[in-house]
Amino acid sequence: MAYKITDECIGCGACEAECPVSCISAGDIYAIDADSCIDCGNCANVCPVGAPQAE
Repeated sequence: MAYKITDECIGCGACEAECPVSCISAGDIYAIDADSCIDCGNCANVCPVGAPQAE
């Protein structure tokens, strides 16, 4: 089950730096490529606002 970044994202980039498979990309808010996500939870662990959520 992949993670998804919700609208709470503040665009800080903490999640992108922690992703071991580089499946997070910047935009208006960050986005996770569900096909590449390995469900490790690193992004959720470092996010200051809890934007990454397991789907």
